[in-house]
Amino acid sequence: MTSGGLFDLDVKRERIKELELEMADPAFWEDQEKAQKLIDENNSLKTYVEGFDSLESSLENLEVSYELVKEENDQELFADLEEDLTALQKEMNHFELLMLLSEPYDQNNAILELHPGAGGTESQDWASILLRMYQRWAERKNFTIETLDYLPGDEAGVKSVTLWVKGHNAYGYLKAEKGVHRLVRISPFDSSGRRHTSFASCDVTPEMDDNVDVEIKNEDINIDTYRASGAGGQHVNTTDSAVRITHLPTNIIVTCQSERSQIQNRERAMKMLRSKLYQQELERQQQELDQIRGEQREIGWGSQIRSYVFHPYTMVKDHRTNFEVGNAQGVVDGNLDPFIDAYLRSLIQ
Repeated sequence: MTSGGLFDLDVKRERIKELELEMADPAFWEDQEKAQKLIDENNSLKTYVEGFDSLESSLENLEVSYELVKEENDQELFADLEEDLTALQKEMNHFELLMLLSEPYDQNNAILELHPGAGGTESQDWASILLRMYQRWAERKNFTIETLDYLPGDEAGVKSVTLWVKGHNAYGYLKAEKGVHRLVRISPFDSSGRRHTSFASCDVTPEMDDNVDVEIKNEDINIDTYRASGAGGQHVNTTDSAVRITHLPTNIIVTCQSERSQIQNRERAMKMLRSKLYQQELERQQQELDQIRGEQREIGWGSQIRSYVFHPYTMVKDHRTNFEVGNAQGVVDGNLDPFIDAYLRSLIQ
């Protein structure tokens, strides 16, 4: 194993030393926003460096164990060696995944939106199932989730929901979820017990800081305020504190009602709009490159990225990677990592 090339461990170690010197400065916390960014950068660098060091140490221990097994020819030692080798393989897979999360903004927090497709209550219920799925997945990752906007369904489920997912590499992981998700099941809302197909879209953008250079002209936006209402009537505000901003040139709409102050909701909504506009520009540039290279990618409401089937059999299949599992319930209970892993690995093939 080497510390050069892709890993640049020497550079990372030097940067960690620089950051820790800055963090030891008594004036470090005078600018709290800057301080938090430096702490996050330091933690991120340490994750890579310590992960590599751990792998290197485990490999050295395995080499010693292997030599001992050859000398002693002991079955118990051989069993321990196999167990340690399996553990090392898992550790390597995890480290490889960290290496894949090296694109710009992968380390950022994520803004995730869910919108049901046509189909009324059935699709709105499917959107609420996806909402629960992402909440459970985030809990497993020890990520923090904040609901920025929530519009309940007419009878059940949700009409739309916007989540702020906070944690290291949140966007890097969740970008694998962007697209249309398809559900096939016996509808609990159909008295005849017929099978229904429902769709819901998931949109994911990285949270951008205020330093991102995105020009938003006052004449290009329309700002509306309305009375906030949470899920199930929770956190209902008696004032018009919720904010909806429409960017007229692109028709991008962002909403926020998580704060009690209209000013705070407006600031948060503007940050969301800035993130969306920046992401849109990146996607436009990528599409131009794809056209130059002759690549054609179908993007549309009907081009689902993943199917969740509960009847007449159970299966979840990702149509981009062809990865599938038979335990559909486990997936909607938050076991998304195998699908995210397969998607990220497909990006470098």
